Amino acid sequence: MDTIIEIKNLKKDYHVGEVTVHALRGIDLQIRAGEFVAIMGVSGSGKSTMLNILGCLDKPSNGEYYLDGVDTRTMNKDELARLRNKKLGFVFQSYNLLPRTTALENVELPLFYSSKIKSKERLERARNALEAVGLTSRMGHMPNQLSGGQQQRVAIARSLVNDPVLILADEPTGNLDTRTSFEIMELFQDLNDKGRTIVYVTHEPDIAKFATRNVIFRDGRIQRETIVTDRQYARDILKTLPEENIEEFDA
Repeated sequence: MDTIIEIKNLKKDYHVGEVTVHALRGIDLQIRAGEFVAIMGVSGSGKSTMLNILGCLDKPSNGEYYLDGVDTRTMNKDELARLRNKKLGFVFQSYNLLPRTTALENVELPLFYSSKIKSKERLERARNALEAVGLTSRMGHMPNQLSGGQQQRVAIARSLVNDPVLILADEPTGNLDTRTSFEIMELFQDLNDKGRTIVYVTHEPDIAKFATRNVIFRDGRIQRETIVTDRQYARDILKTLPEENIEEFDA
């Protein structure tokens, strides 16, 4: 199994005036292709800093980070941006959709950065991604015409459109109600079953049980790593919930 993420003795310091904040204090971590990993920890534990570095949005102060075999240490901002666009897909708690742009156009956005992809292919790939998340009939809708769960599905489709080696999700269910949260986790589990490698940050132990491995951060260090032996399956949980709030995707 290929190693997607290889991290060795990673450290990150922030300087606030004369004070140095040690956000990460020597992290060693491996994530292999096809894994579904939840990063957990209380506020200030270092999990968000870790996600930013994994996403090439920030650089470590020391240590090594290899993304799909690529050493990120010597790369400048432009090189990191190209690597990010090619290798990574992002899903955020707040969806980060452009408000005056249709679902289809939002999903197309990452493809505009590649001059090799023509408009016809761009459109086809965006449509396929929206079909994959169950939004075939919502492609022409604006974000304000979609529910929170549907907006998050658009965000997930956008994360898939470049066929990334890794999907990074930051509290992807944080703004959603219970049922919709389970629907989104069902989608993530389906994607993982099809071979997608997923890393997501959560502070909710119940949500972390949908992953295959949990990495718990505390005070800038990995406190422990655990294989999820009592893994939950969102599809099974959804069958036990009342159906009154099920979102309609074909309205």
